Amino acid sequence: MGNMAENRYRGEYPVIGIRPTIDARRGALKVRESMEEQTRSMAEAAAKLFRENLRYSNGEPVRVVISDCTIGRVGETAECAAQFRREGGDITLTVTPCWCYGAETMDMDPMTIKGVWGFNGTERPGAVYLASVLAAHAQKGLPAFGIYGRDVQDADDREIPEDVKEKLLRFGRAAVAAASMRGKSYLQIGSICMGIAGSIVDPSFFEEYLGMRVESVDEVELVRRMTENIYDEEEFQKALAWTKAHCPEGLDKNPEELRRTPEQKEQDWEWSVKLMCIVKDLCCGNPKLPKGFEEEGVGHNAIAAGFQGQRQWTDFYPNGDFAEALLNSSFDWNGPRESYILATENDTLNGVSMLFGKLLTNRPQIFADVRTYWSPEAVKRATGYTLEGRAAESKGFLHLINSGAACLDACGEVKDENGNAVMKPFWEMTEQDVEACLRATEWCEADLGYFRGGGYSSRFCTRSEMPVTMLRLNLVKGIGPVLQLAEGWTVALPEEVSDKLWKRTDYTWPCTWFAPRLTGQGAFATAYDVMNHWGANHGAISYGHIGADLITLCSMLRIPVCMHNVPEERIFRPASWNAFGMDPEAQDYRACGAYGPLYR
Repeated sequence: MGNMAENRYRGEYPVIGIRPTIDARRGALKVRESMEEQTRSMAEAAAKLFRENLRYSNGEPVRVVISDCTIGRVGETAECAAQFRREGGDITLTVTPCWCYGAETMDMDPMTIKGVWGFNGTERPGAVYLASVLAAHAQKGLPAFGIYGRDVQDADDREIPEDVKEKLLRFGRAAVAAASMRGKSYLQIGSICMGIAGSIVDPSFFEEYLGMRVESVDEVELVRRMTENIYDEEEFQKALAWTKAHCPEGLDKNPEELRRTPEQKEQDWEWSVKLMCIVKDLCCGNPKLPKGFEEEGVGHNAIAAGFQGQRQWTDFYPNGDFAEALLNSSFDWNGPRESYILATENDTLNGVSMLFGKLLTNRPQIFADVRTYWSPEAVKRATGYTLEGRAAESKGFLHLINSGAACLDACGEVKDENGNAVMKPFWEMTEQDVEACLRATEWCEADLGYFRGGGYSSRFCTRSEMPVTMLRLNLVKGIGPVLQLAEGWTVALPEEVSDKLWKRTDYTWPCTWFAPRLTGQGAFATAYDVMNHWGANHGAISYGHIGADLITLCSMLRIPVCMHNVPEERIFRPASWNAFGMDPEAQDYRACGAYGPLYR
């Protein structure tokens, strides 16, 4: 089993602070005193729920602190705020079973992510406080998520109802994801690749919406570190030996007279492995670099990165596909470990999309071209096969394929305890799981028409059905960032059908067939409409149906969602969104526009 790992980033992980608020009235009837136990137990129950269900990206349970005092008047509000500042509370959940003084007891820190849970009981008006304090949040321009159970509970009930649990966890997951990005970096290695819009880095977006900085390193730095041996030689030799043992060469589709010699291929492998070691060092630093390179050992504190590659690099040197595929996977020569985010072609916006998926699920991500829509009719014509199952329900499917950056976990060969294909968090990966991914993957010589400098691409086909969500962040002038997402499933086509279709494009790249879940309307009328409404050439694909979590996360970051297939009852946004009209999407755009980015 993979172990919990050290925090690979500088700075602490975000902490959830729980604020038990209480009716301040004392006097002969001891109103406050009678509520202390119930209020404290709500806080404890919420803390327990978070600790047992939420984890940081390194596998550790999320840290939760509870205010030392219950909060009835403004002095106690200040005391709690001071405690959370000391303990790193970036996220606050206010809980109460009763009436409290709203504006006196609320969290007024503009930088925290806020939720309020009001107990649905008849003895005391927890719901009245909830409504009052949410009105205060709205009035002061501090969005907060309101959590209120559907069914009335008894005053002494210590169980959290299922609908409340769902909202608490959705709030917690998204808040930890949003706060984890603060103070980190996006590292672009190189710059704009082949005119791709997503690789035109926009520092303002990173700074204002995510609280991140952009770090930039020229690709020549990779050459310098290779030439001057600025890497951990021991690590490199271990990585090379592992690669030779576990990464078999596959198809070389180049004409024989153009193929690279065995000696050149050997050098290409060394280069590819070395590149991965160096990119890792650039992202997070490495204390084991040779003496005299202490500066290089610091790294860029990058929670996500992108590698330009094409064309200047790949016309001359072996491509970065090996580094991209393995860094994005949940293992390497050291066994299971937290995946990195490395975007092909330095598509910064797809890198951020992958980062959202990773932080919400703690699982590795797929980077792919949203390449082709296959209609049932076109499949029939090309292969004679009549679509079945998910592909038929979706009225066709999309071909997701790119030259290397899909995590190897996407092969679908890892199974859960029920035998279903799964992409696991790294700490659940076993040695057998790692072997299954490696067995399913071969490494093909690069197409020398595309990549003159050679290199190797991973090749596998996702041969299992898995629930996945495809997402993409786009920048639109006049609006800013918008997110689109499509929940659906990977499709396991019969092998001969899959091969026929795959061979019509690049047969040496990893291949996933995707059937989005249809709603019968607009962008989700058919799989064709999903493709036709997609806003860019790439998509990030995450395991699981995480659309509702993404919508909640985007509302925290003030990013409107322009396309999704999540049922309305699962959408959870701050309560003040209700003041912006009755249509959920129009609400979202107006609210995000009115509040603007958190870090501006």
